[in-house]
Amino acid sequence: MISDRALNRALLDRQLLLARVSRPALDVVEHLVGMQAQEPADPYVGLWTRLAGFDPGELAAAVASGAAVRLALQRSTIHLVTAADCVPLRTVLQPVLERQAHGMFRNRLGGADPAELVRLSRALVAESPMTFGELGRALRERWPGGDETALAQTARALVPMVQLPPRGVWGRSGRARHGVLDRPLGPDPAPDGLVLRYLAAFGPASVADVQNWSGLTRLAEVADRLRPSLRTLRAADGRELLDVPSGPLPAEDVPAPVRFLPQFDNVLLGHADRSRIVPPEARALYDEEFHWSPVLVDGLLRAVWRLDRRAGRLHVRAGRLSRAERAEVVAEGGALLGLLVPTAPDPDVVLSSG
Repeated sequence: MISDRALNRALLDRQLLLARVSRPALDVVEHLVGMQAQEPADPYVGLWTRLAGFDPGELAAAVASGAAVRLALQRSTIHLVTAADCVPLRTVLQPVLERQAHGMFRNRLGGADPAELVRLSRALVAESPMTFGELGRALRERWPGGDETALAQTARALVPMVQLPPRGVWGRSGRARHGVLDRPLGPDPAPDGLVLRYLAAFGPASVADVQNWSGLTRLAEVADRLRPSLRTLRAADGRELLDVPSGPLPAEDVPAPVRFLPQFDNVLLGHADRSRIVPPEARALYDEEFHWSPVLVDGLLRAVWRLDRRAGRLHVRAGRLSRAERAEVVAEGGALLGLLVPTAPDPDVVLSSG
């Protein structure tokens, strides 16, 4: 049996949120099995909150050189992964993207033949990188009855495309232009290795948790196949939780420092049951203000933040906090401001009650 608080500390430890570590940025990206990256700055904030002395230029150089790649992966959302991880992860998750595209867009394609859609999309994007809008308009010339968004999104699902720099490069801006992944997908779509990596970074966890994070289905049979080599625990409510044998299980009374997270961070999105990190009273605080980003206090979502870049001000809304917790939130928020607006003439953290 393992308590919810012990599960929280295990998750924080594996997510490098109990103490900042000194490791190369790309090593951490691989450990986390990619970082959600719809918002270009999110991986930078996510690494800053996990790494000691993080230099955003380190990740920016990796994105600019192609050592780090941005493409659709888990749950069909844009993730930042290393070049080494790109092909094996997309190979395993390709059925997820195809299934979701088929379910959402199949009636809006204007009769497009999937094989021809793949051929034409690949040729168009290989000739010149395109935004989704540009790709959708080009495809609609071939299938006038189709919806531009549906055609472009289906093309992205069927043809592995990467978002090209300067998109995702720190300190630069650029439209999300897509190029074709320059390597073929691998031959082995078996998810066993992905499940083990998930457990190492997010466990202990249930089969439903892995499916929620990845978008894959029918993982119970994979879990049964791996079970002889896994550790099995029980949550307080009786759910079976699987784990890698070497996964750390810190004591539940280990202190957890305040951590500011990017708007979309898989530590909050990586489980079907999020009670280990999102208490019931905090759900409205985060869900109702979805353009705000989460703050962990004592390891739990208890505040949210947003940046007013022009004013050099960080706004924080919180639930009930002690005086010491409020002081820690303000101090950590001030450090984050130093990353996001290093030239702000009068940086300020405004903490208010949610």
